[in-house]
Amino acid sequence: MELGACFPTNEIGSDPAAIRDWAQAAEDLGYDLIEVYDHVLSADPSDAPDRQGRAERRGYYTSTTDWHEPMVLMGYLAAITTRPRFLTGILVLPQRQTALVAKQAAEVDILSGGRLMLGIGTGWSDVEYRGLGLGEAFRARGRRSEEQIALMRRLWTEPLMSFEGEFDSVPESAIAPRPARSIPVWIGGHAPAVLDRVGRIADGWVVGWARADYLPGAIEQVHEAARAAGRDPAEIGIETRARVARWTPEQQAVHARRCEEAGATHFSLHTLEGGLTTVQQHIDALRDFKEVFGAG
Repeated sequence: MELGACFPTNEIGSDPAAIRDWAQAAEDLGYDLIEVYDHVLSADPSDAPDRQGRAERRGYYTSTTDWHEPMVLMGYLAAITTRPRFLTGILVLPQRQTALVAKQAAEVDILSGGRLMLGIGTGWSDVEYRGLGLGEAFRARGRRSEEQIALMRRLWTEPLMSFEGEFDSVPESAIAPRPARSIPVWIGGHAPAVLDRVGRIADGWVVGWARADYLPGAIEQVHEAARAAGRDPAEIGIETRARVARWTPEQQAVHARRCEEAGATHFSLHTLEGGLTTVQQHIDALRDFKEVFGAG
């Protein structure tokens, strides 16, 4: 199982040197993956309705919370590291222009030497969709994301193509330079439709936070969908994570091993919300977990 470090996006600040120190420390500690979160607009979610129409606080941020832009950030990380791969966990794809995301992802993959894993999801904030000029896509965001994945894969692999879909219409054209491969697309979420989508079309599933005893049944749903689509379930990666705020390093390591036994292929440590006030404390949390996990 590969280990990931979640970039502490809203606690690390804006000093490029601090971001460099954290990323290089994660690489030096032997982390295989740097996971980057995404939000474009930070609206106060205190009165955002959930799917049942009830008011609830969604997420753990306000309109003053920092969110580093993932594509630009990964370009910077690509220049200051040599080994870790980058996973967006997740990029809210349907609120973006498809061809532009394909172009940006291709550039990150080229400049990083093929280290990008594009994790995508549908998001929850209609404020972001409206602010980005795609408010009409919010209600159809799951269906739109499937079409976008198909279009991006064609843009990454075909020297010239045209596309006519429900949401996107691309006249005969291409992106150049193209990546040397079709960039792996991972999908995040937990709804039954998401698990089905992961099994049918994704290279991996960004589980996020989940109990270890949840994983076997959910993974089997993904695998059933994969088999029904004629795919090999073993080719689908599974990423989950743990919060520093919730567990000690020993408890994090136990959870990681249980997730590995349940079928996880990647496990990331999330150091946000743990009362860590300096970059060094975030680095120390990565070191503590790695040492305990490595000791078995």
